[in-house]
Amino acid sequence: MIELFKLNHSLYFPALEFALEEPNGLLAFGGDLSPERLVAAYKQGVFPWFSDLDPILWWSPNPRGVIDATEFNANRSLRRSIKKQGYYCTLNTAFSSVIKHCANVPRGNLENGEANGTWITQDMINAYQRLHELGHAHSVEVYNSENQLVGGLYGVVVSGVFCGESMFHLQSDASKVAFLALAQHMLRNNMCIIDCQLVNPHLVTLGCKAVPRKEFVQLLNKYPNKVDCWQPQNLSICL
Repeated sequence: MIELFKLNHSLYFPALEFALEEPNGLLAFGGDLSPERLVAAYKQGVFPWFSDLDPILWWSPNPRGVIDATEFNANRSLRRSIKKQGYYCTLNTAFSSVIKHCANVPRGNLENGEANGTWITQDMINAYQRLHELGHAHSVEVYNSENQLVGGLYGVVVSGVFCGESMFHLQSDASKVAFLALAQHMLRNNMCIIDCQLVNPHLVTLGCKAVPRKEFVQLLNKYPNKVDCWQPQNLSICL
């Protein structure tokens, strides 16, 4: 029988060492999706993931998928795609549209990386929209030459780490373009760590690597100051 910590009205989370090995990283259930609890969770290396039929489940997998933005560069194929499609990017100009598009994308299973259906419930959309309004959650939007939203991503920033939540694309390479724009924006503002939560084949192509959970928490603690660079703006892409 699986025994889990049940969260109450406090913002307390159990020590990450209590997370299960099977399923990997399941730590607790219950609580709520208030901004205060979500921020507290991300600062400790914890995130929510559940379906409509589940209680709120909280995870901290080991190992953790992480990308170093300094190691991500546009290859020839991506550069060609950007020029051909006329892609351009913005920051925090269409958060609601991005998360709704992402809600239609299947989420990989934490154990084996296989897609198992959508996971961004309406409660999650509402919660992250509120985080965005409070300045914690951010989106990157990708538009084509016809000014159509064709790709993007969103995530939560704690300390100097961007905790990625989901991405989508409606045209070839659009999600990779969003990632490139994010990586370059972070580097311009002295940040480099992007949390991917888990490793899957697609993220590996972007440079995602598995690191021990303990090392990931050390990265969270390494960048204690919040960088004020998330105002709505156009994002330049260097090719």
